[in-house]
Amino acid sequence: MAQYIGVIGYPLKHSLSPDFQQAALDYYQLDIHYEVWETKVKDLSSRINQLRQPQNLGANVTVPYKETALHLIDEVDNLASLIGAVNTIANRDGKLVGFNTDAHGFLQALRDDGKFEPENKCVVILGAGGAARAVSFALLQENVTSLVIMNRTPARAEALVDRLTEYAVDKRIRTEVIALLWQDSRLREALEHCQLIVNCTTLGMEYSSQQEQSPLTADLIPKGALVYELVYNPSETPLLRMAREAGAGILGGLPMLVHQGAASFKLWTGKEAPLDIMFLAAKQALLKVGGEA
Repeated sequence: MAQYIGVIGYPLKHSLSPDFQQAALDYYQLDIHYEVWETKVKDLSSRINQLRQPQNLGANVTVPYKETALHLIDEVDNLASLIGAVNTIANRDGKLVGFNTDAHGFLQALRDDGKFEPENKCVVILGAGGAARAVSFALLQENVTSLVIMNRTPARAEALVDRLTEYAVDKRIRTEVIALLWQDSRLREALEHCQLIVNCTTLGMEYSSQQEQSPLTADLIPKGALVYELVYNPSETPLLRMAREAGAGILGGLPMLVHQGAASFKLWTGKEAPLDIMFLAAKQALLKVGGEA
């Protein structure tokens, strides 16, 4: 009997997950189909509940549901619970278990593709949603010197900072964690002194109403920093273009996407993900939609 995995989010026209996940499933000749399950808010609960059916192995969860999905499943592993967001759900005999592979994927790509070691570095995070939560906790555990969370909504940024600070105190981590609004006068100074900028917003994402937008202007991007863009489609967002022109280092979101997907693949199938196959399929899919790899 055929089995199914899907990606749940809205919208999903930009998603490359079906391309590289199906390539990995086909590599092992598994009778499993990876599908796009574009889901509106009103249908989210029923969509997740359908994952309990025996033919469904689970799902990826993407924007804007990573935090909401946490409350719609039966069990959450320790890391996802700490982060407060899930991006992977596995069906374990009708019980839905949530995981967060974003943190792993983020750090793997940062080191392997960005050639960046985060310990003792100053970091600015753009956004405070599900992806930002995973990234922030991952960096906190790597003992960065400071974390600045920038967001348009004060309450959301402050809630994340409170949770990060609580964890840091509990684990005796000395990282300084603060929240700033986008229009804060301290923004320029924070960016001038940072070594890593991570965009966890959807600004610049293909097929969105914000696809031509960048969270930062070129004059705010320091030449010596690495700009890590979690948006992977298009391969060069307005932010990455500005960062390159400013002389900063750049890292697109495709490596993180594949690494987090590889971790999800193992949770669903129990098999080691064929990373080379997945990267090739993802790059080919991006080439088709964006005109460049």
